[in-house]
Amino acid sequence: MRFLADMGVNIKVVEWLRNKGHDAKHLREEGLHRMPNGEIFTKALLENRIIITFDLDFGEIVALSKGKKASVVLFRLHNTRTSHLIRRLSIVLEDSANALEEGAVVVIEESRHRVRHFPPGKK
Repeated sequence: MRFLADMGVNIKVVEWLRNKGHDAKHLREEGLHRMPNGEIFTKALLENRIIITFDLDFGEIVALSKGKKASVVLFRLHNTRTSHLIRRLSIVLEDSANALEEGAVVVIEESRHRVRHFPPGKK
C-alpha cells in the first residue's frame, strides 16, 4: 500500500510502514510541512496514497470530494506514543486493508476502529 503521513505523525511510523514493505512518505521528508490540507489531499489522490493523520479536517475533505477515490487513516487516540500508534495501525491494516484500497476513512480509537466507506453507502 502507498501512504502519505501528515505532519502530526511521527516519522518512525513511516519507517515502520516501509519495513513492512509499504511505499510510505512523510510530508516533512519532501519539505512540504506547510502544505494546506486541500493540497495534501490532492497530492494523495495524484499519487494514489492513503493519508495518515490526526487532523479531523481530512474526514470532511473526503466526504466533500464528490466520489474521488481517497482513503484516510485518522488517529483519535489519547495515547499518542509512537509504539501505540504502530500497534493500533497494525491491527487496522490487517482488518481493513481492502476498505482502504477501495476508498474509506478509518478512524482509529483506543480500543476499536471504525470504517466509513466512500462514496457513502458503498461496501
